[in-house]
Amino acid sequence: MREVFHQSLEDLQSKLVEIADLVTISIDKATRAFATSDVGLAEEVIADDADIDALAITLDEQAIEILARQQPVARDLRIVVTALRVSASLERMGDMSEHIAQLARLRFPERAIPKGLKGTFTKMGELDVEISRTLSQLLRTQDLRYADIIRNADDDVDELHATVFEKVLSDNWKGEATATVDATLASRYHERFADHAVAVAKKVVYLATGDWQVDEHDIPLAVEHQQELGHA
Repeated sequence: MREVFHQSLEDLQSKLVEIADLVTISIDKATRAFATSDVGLAEEVIADDADIDALAITLDEQAIEILARQQPVARDLRIVVTALRVSASLERMGDMSEHIAQLARLRFPERAIPKGLKGTFTKMGELDVEISRTLSQLLRTQDLRYADIIRNADDDVDELHATVFEKVLSDNWKGEATATVDATLASRYHERFADHAVAVAKKVVYLATGDWQVDEHDIPLAVEHQQELGHA
């Protein structure tokens, strides 16, 4: 019976990795569609978001069944609770990818990226894709060094997000109303995508440490502690 239970827990963790991998594919396609006005790619992202949602629902149902039938405690309980919370964040990351793709589709055949911001959005997109790939590795390995990488990359995304707002609010900004709206929305979607990744990273730290109140500044300390245990 215990073997079946632990297999169920492993299935939960495998499903999280599967969802994270789909999210990585989604944000990669979305940012490329946004940069190149590839409406076909944007349509793929929008259609495929249903797969992310369906997997998240399946995982949640499985986690709730484990809670009801097995009544796990200690670390086993943390695994189930973490899976539920991570699933919600991953689903939101998929939504952010979809929103970016929708902007690309909305402005087709014109470019959704306003003039003067192409480099900023290109870098922001690259960071989000790298964050998502790192998140998959974090969920796959539970190596908290990946959580720290995500935290640092999120700081870079936040800086780029701030530059977009500085640009559109400056006296030199010549963009029309639609360009201003597109820039602010797209920047917000990129920034929220990274924020949700940090939220997942903090939940993995909770899984590793049992500390429910995890702040971003706690992540480096958790990394050090994990490394000390590894060398002990």
